[in-house]
Amino acid sequence: METLDWIVIGVFALALIGIIIWVVKQKQNDSADYFLGGRDATWIAIGASIFASNIGSEHLIGLAGAGASSGMAMAHWEIQGWMILILGWVFVPFYSRSMVYTMPEFLERRYNSQSRTILSVISLISYVLTKVAVTVYAGGLVFQQVFGIKELWGIDFFWIAAIGLVLITAIYTIFGGMKSVLYTSVLQTPILLLGSLIILVLGFKELGGWDEMMRICGAVTVNDYGDTMTQLIRSNNDPNFPWLGALVGSAIIGFWYWCTDQFIVQRVLSGKNQKEARRGAIFGAYLKLLPVFLFLIPGMIAFALHQKYIGAGGEGFLPLYANGTPIADAAFPTLVAKLLPAGIKGLVVCGILAALMSSLASLFNSSAMLFTIDFYKRFKPKTSEKKLVVIGQIATVVIVVLGILWIPIMRSVGDVLYTYLQDVQSVLAPGIAAAFLLGITWKRTSAQGGLWGLIAGMAIGLTRLGAKVFYSNAGDLSGGLFKYLFYDLNWLFFCGWMFLFCIIVVVVVSLFTTAPSADKIQGLVFGTATPAQKAETRASWNRWDIIHTVIILGITAAFYWYFW
Repeated sequence: METLDWIVIGVFALALIGIIIWVVKQKQNDSADYFLGGRDATWIAIGASIFASNIGSEHLIGLAGAGASSGMAMAHWEIQGWMILILGWVFVPFYSRSMVYTMPEFLERRYNSQSRTILSVISLISYVLTKVAVTVYAGGLVFQQVFGIKELWGIDFFWIAAIGLVLITAIYTIFGGMKSVLYTSVLQTPILLLGSLIILVLGFKELGGWDEMMRICGAVTVNDYGDTMTQLIRSNNDPNFPWLGALVGSAIIGFWYWCTDQFIVQRVLSGKNQKEARRGAIFGAYLKLLPVFLFLIPGMIAFALHQKYIGAGGEGFLPLYANGTPIADAAFPTLVAKLLPAGIKGLVVCGILAALMSSLASLFNSSAMLFTIDFYKRFKPKTSEKKLVVIGQIATVVIVVLGILWIPIMRSVGDVLYTYLQDVQSVLAPGIAAAFLLGITWKRTSAQGGLWGLIAGMAIGLTRLGAKVFYSNAGDLSGGLFKYLFYDLNWLFFCGWMFLFCIIVVVVVSLFTTAPSADKIQGLVFGTATPAQKAETRASWNRWDIIHTVIILGITAAFYWYFW
């Protein structure tokens, strides 16, 4: 890092501080102002926030690392702009009509209070133990690599970077609320996109272009069935990414994440109306087409450079483990450290900072909102709006503390974490996805049906995770049906079968229990909207929304065709 880089970082910090001061000066009169930005966000702020909230350390480290180790396999999860379109076109009208603050609150409107409690507990625990902790842990690693500093003032620089990142983000989230998340995203998103684009261009320049990357990576097989790093659709016998499992599993996980997870959906809930919320989702869908090119392909470039350097008799591009294996997760920070000139490196570091801070800020705000609205306000419904804002700020502080306390554990199991991160999501998603999907598509879905779908999903998911921990550490044990189902079965196929089982549970229980009344599901299920609600939704879109939707679907189809 040279002087020019620090100047660039300083300018970025001043711009960020200016936005935060402006946001904090805005009046936060009630919980809607604090948690949803007053429900007056425009499509630009919503789309930018969806994208910036999604892009975190799992992309800077995990996705680039996946590109360096397994090629295009993880692209199924990243070319999911079409799934955000489902959020905008299908779910926005239901969420808008219900006027809810949180996804658990929507389940209470559709089902019952027990469903709300279960989803709130699952969401809060998963946020603190996975999303917050992962972002903080990996953020410390990224900055340790990029700055090249081992210790500062006698302290491991990892701790300074990780805790500093948390505290700075927490301060502006606590005082600014949702508006600070939305408006800082408008600054952070273009910087992140520009910085990552520069990495891509300079990476291709160093390597020799797209064709050279495809040639080197296309010559590397990833399984015993002849599939290469450049193939998206792989043999159904592939142990990690069988094509049928990848298509079904990524769709289920994507549906849960993009359409039902508070972390993402809170962005569209902050829209001033259905039109702005839907267009924000369409804008976010356009942006979601980019991570494959901005993070996964740079990982493949880093791998190709490593192979090329070794082939030329050099040391290789990527750092190595003690056994001589390239460290795939170091792909993105290594590209930053080795390829970028002064000034540009500072800009890309700002982009990395933007990604980590925006993702953390969204997590803090969503977690605080879940606690305040779904727990505190339910038990103390007469609490004043101003006090709810204070409770939200206190909840954010508690979540920050829990995230910091979890860092030492994260650091000790860091390698294991990335192996199981998608696995955790694959068992978290099916039960929630089944409850939401049948909740809005089938009028007969009863409160008990939705509740038992959630319970079944939670029970099966915990069993699978427990079996993973047990059998991974128990040594060689004899096989059996339980071990096959909950340990040996490919995680993507397990996700698909689990989703089907949860669907069956919801349907069977619903058929044997009392159907919901027409008043209960008014406007919350297909075919129940009033003429006024239908008119409002129809007035919220025009032919340009359809044209942009078709363009996004066309780009997605072309991507699958090219990398098939």
